[in-house]
Amino acid sequence: MTAIRLLLVDDDPLVRAGLSLMMGGADDIEIVGEAADGAEVEALVDRTRPDVVLMDIRMPSVDGLTATERLRARKDPPQVVVLTTFHADEQVLRALRAGAAGFVLKDTPPAEIVDAVRRVATGDPVLSPTVTRQLVEHAVGSAGDTRRARARERIDTLNDREREVAVAVGRGLANAEIATGLFMSVATVKTHVSRILAKLDLNNRVQIALLAYDAGLLEEPEANGH
Repeated sequence: MTAIRLLLVDDDPLVRAGLSLMMGGADDIEIVGEAADGAEVEALVDRTRPDVVLMDIRMPSVDGLTATERLRARKDPPQVVVLTTFHADEQVLRALRAGAAGFVLKDTPPAEIVDAVRRVATGDPVLSPTVTRQLVEHAVGSAGDTRRARARERIDTLNDREREVAVAVGRGLANAEIATGLFMSVATVKTHVSRILAKLDLNNRVQIALLAYDAGLLEEPEANGH
């Protein structure tokens, strides 16, 4: 199996050393580079071609949010996992809106951080249902009528079935749970998710969840007991 190519970005050399030691014990992960600031990231990505970037937010010159936005605007960008010390931070929300595949706390157990890198490499965003709700509720608390109107306008481009799937994704349900609740196959769920991402020009399921919350869809009664 091809190893997952990982780039570490953090301004704290002790944090980078800890992450390097942690990831070095995984046979399926190869650390291809390290950066101490977001300003170094694009050149390193060009040189090392990582699959995943583990990105700190607060850095002295170019922060992780700006670096994430720049990476996600590129053709065939790597997946980005944000490192943070906060559970619900406005900068984390902005990073997720910019296309980050999720976030992990710096005090997360090592095995879970390694698992997060593996999951993101396969296209599975790293946000548990509980954390997703915490983040999006924080976002909704600061969202105005304009954001809600824009979100509803985008959601209205979906057909009824796609809208149901989008709501289920927003509730943090896995594909198998969505399939059971909506009486469809897992393959069909995956097809709907792909169509939603394409129609709404989104990067991942996390952004579907945020848009669903912005539109107020998750304030509506749940169907099928979910």
